[in-house]
Amino acid sequence: MNMQIGVAYPTTEVAGDPDAIRKFCLAVEQMGYTHLMAYDHVVKCPHEGREPKLTGPYTDKDTFHDPFVLFGFAAAITTKLQFSTGVLVLPQRQTVLVAQQAADVDLVSRERLRLGVGIGWNYVEFEALGQNFKTRGRRVEEQVEYLRKLWTTPILTFQGEFDRIDRAGINPRPRRQIPLWIGGHSEVAYERGARIGDGFVFAASGEGAVEAWGRVQHHLRELGREEAEFGRELLALFARDKQETVDHLRRWRDAGGTHAGVPSMNKGLGGDIDAHIDYVADVKRMLNEG
Repeated sequence: MNMQIGVAYPTTEVAGDPDAIRKFCLAVEQMGYTHLMAYDHVVKCPHEGREPKLTGPYTDKDTFHDPFVLFGFAAAITTKLQFSTGVLVLPQRQTVLVAQQAADVDLVSRERLRLGVGIGWNYVEFEALGQNFKTRGRRVEEQVEYLRKLWTTPILTFQGEFDRIDRAGINPRPRRQIPLWIGGHSEVAYERGARIGDGFVFAASGEGAVEAWGRVQHHLRELGREEAEFGRELLALFARDKQETVDHLRRWRDAGGTHAGVPSMNKGLGGDIDAHIDYVADVKRMLNEG
């Protein structure tokens, strides 16, 4: 099996620089990477003095581009590079707005978008965006169903627990069903991904992703879904250096992984986009050699 290998844009270290984005996207496309992955956090906040405590890794010091804006820019300067979110925190966003944003990116990129979605961890972010953190699991399941209807139905009426629409729709719609993958770290997420997703996004070590994929496989079998038609991607976030990244990706490939993402953030490269480009170039070379 040929595994598609992409890269993550180093958004927490290089942000707000259109020249850097252009340089990075053109370089990785020329290297032969298949897709550009973008992280998602709208609201950034300090963790101190919070109750309950915030458990995620990012604070107000970390910068994040909006994935749809980033992809719209990148789509205009590339021709083959695909785009994926890893992952979009869907239940903190307005569903119809996401449907239109995703449709627009898929149209202007000529069907190069894959939407990875998850439920998030930052309750401050949910509150700031006017959404209920406690119901995010139930809401994301309704949203996935709703998005697929919005992408295919010109005029629809939908009444859910969280969203409704009365004889309306988005326009323009995408020319296809945009692939919707689920991300997460729990048994609930693995079951949800197997049941409603087109694939699953794992943020783990190579070995950890293989173990988690086994849980998703279990649920796919229980549901009678075909494993061969289900995508699975490893985001190698926990690899500490180039060699470990290559080791994790090879382990994942040998276990049947269909996609993988190479990150260059948190490797001591800072805001030098050329250093990030050199890093992913070295990883690509090492992968090609072995």
